[in-house]
Amino acid sequence: MTTPAIVWFRQDLRLHDQPALVAAAAEGPVIPVYILDDDTPGERRMGGAQRWWLHHSLSALQQSLPGLILRRGNVVHELARLMAETGATRIHAIRHYEPWWQEAESEIAAEADLVLHDGNHLARPSSILTGGGTRYRVFTPWWRALLERMPPPKPLPAPKQLGTVPIYLASDRLEDWHLLPTRPDWATGFSDWTPGEDGARAALRAFLPKLRDYDGTRNLPSQDGVSRLSPHLHFGEISPATIWHIAAKEAGKAAEPFLREVGWRDYATNLIDQFPDYPQANGKPAYDRFRWRSGADADADFAAWTKGRTGYPIVDAGMRELWATGFMHNRVRMIAASFLIKHLLIDWRRGERWFWDTLVDADYGANGSNWQWVAGTGVDAPMFSRIMAPLSQSEKFDAGDYVRRWVPELASISDPYVHDPEEFGVRPVAYPPKLIGHREARERALEAMRETRDG
Repeated sequence: MTTPAIVWFRQDLRLHDQPALVAAAAEGPVIPVYILDDDTPGERRMGGAQRWWLHHSLSALQQSLPGLILRRGNVVHELARLMAETGATRIHAIRHYEPWWQEAESEIAAEADLVLHDGNHLARPSSILTGGGTRYRVFTPWWRALLERMPPPKPLPAPKQLGTVPIYLASDRLEDWHLLPTRPDWATGFSDWTPGEDGARAALRAFLPKLRDYDGTRNLPSQDGVSRLSPHLHFGEISPATIWHIAAKEAGKAAEPFLREVGWRDYATNLIDQFPDYPQANGKPAYDRFRWRSGADADADFAAWTKGRTGYPIVDAGMRELWATGFMHNRVRMIAASFLIKHLLIDWRRGERWFWDTLVDADYGANGSNWQWVAGTGVDAPMFSRIMAPLSQSEKFDAGDYVRRWVPELASISDPYVHDPEEFGVRPVAYPPKLIGHREARERALEAMRETRDG
């Protein structure tokens, strides 16, 4: 019998355009495995919202790949055990860039024939170089260089047949992993999501009619103008190459604003490939001296932010949408993050970790780069003095209906009063007053920045 090969699934839970699976299938019998490893990532084990998604994504993958083996434990040990059980010596996997996965890949490669494939990004991060052969840190020139390499290779079809091994291999029951919340079941509002490869393709199809208008609608929270593909991309249920080719065919040059957002995810991976601790270490070391607020008052403000009780309707709407659905509109993410950092002067890393636990699309690279961009601490970030005004942002981007949906205390208040009910004297008793006024918060933030600069 031909020696079987293991396909190690991680954030690549699909059959189409899955180069590791295609390569293994071409060699002979395939042993597909997903290992739930909560130890290797350390503090970066999957958050609650991601675990909900993982359960449903694996359930969908099992339907299309009945031989999928589920194991739980350290990936290095579990893969070694599976090799001993089957006689397999080769492992195929898609390359990952999170530092814990890179370390695990090195350990596995020392003991087995590990074949890593590119497939979760538009291009390998280390291949996008300046004219001098160095890596990019700034997005715009990086994006221009990436475009010179586009389009990406055409997506691979799913293997027509997968040979299996004629021996019994123990597999965990997905239900025994207890990935779903129960007491309480805080995921009841996640029902609009359809995790899995079929769900990803359906989401893309639903978005295509909106693609040409994307640049004009993507910043309007009250409109259904975004793709909602980010969790599908994070879990690898659809490849960025598939999205690129379909979007470009559908809209031509009009697809570029959307494709830039797909590219931003690659750019974020480019950063963590250069700076593995980017989601927890300031990209600009000068901010290591910044005096973030701490103590009981800061903790109370942070709790109010997480619960959507800041007194700023657009911020509260976003935080409540996040808790209810595991998702937040991208424009509102920036506003909510800026509010925590600059209005409340709370360390951006606290906010990043809250998003890590509550977002279904929480991504190590994207989370870190987005928070550092808003904070002004990143290697390609605007100055800290760029302080978003949540109230005017809400009105500018016509967020009234969005606010009324997610902040029911304000459901009866019309525009423009809903954007700042306290200012207009129509704040309901049930809705909290502002934690701090915008002007006061701005002056406090700028003073903190001056102290950092002069210190």
